[in-house]
Amino acid sequence: MGWAALHPRRETSFARNRLIPHIDDIDVWSLWCLRVRPGYRGQGIAHALIDGAVAYARKRGAPAVEAYPVDNKGEKVDLTMAYVGTRKLFEAAGFVKAADTGSVLDGFPRVLMRLDLC
Repeated sequence: MGWAALHPRRETSFARNRLIPHIDDIDVWSLWCLRVRPGYRGQGIAHALIDGAVAYARKRGAPAVEAYPVDNKGEKVDLTMAYVGTRKLFEAAGFVKAADTGSVLDGFPRVLMRLDLC
């Protein structure tokens, strides 16, 4: 039905990305992609994917999880670009905005959201 991409940031392209800022030296994990198959969308699966990714990171000792969703302010996001999630989706999971980014996707700015696990 769906999957999430999660990995320690230091081992991803986000470690070198100039548009996504590093806000401190914490060895955070990045949750950068959520995919839900057509026919299963709108059933809360993205929420479950985030919860599962956070639980997985916590179990492996991650001090925090970051995500880089669009801040679409409730406007419709093209489904081909919705893989990063929305600010509202991550706020519902307890993430808070930690920084603006220089990245824009589908005309919407991306924000750095963080959930501290310690």
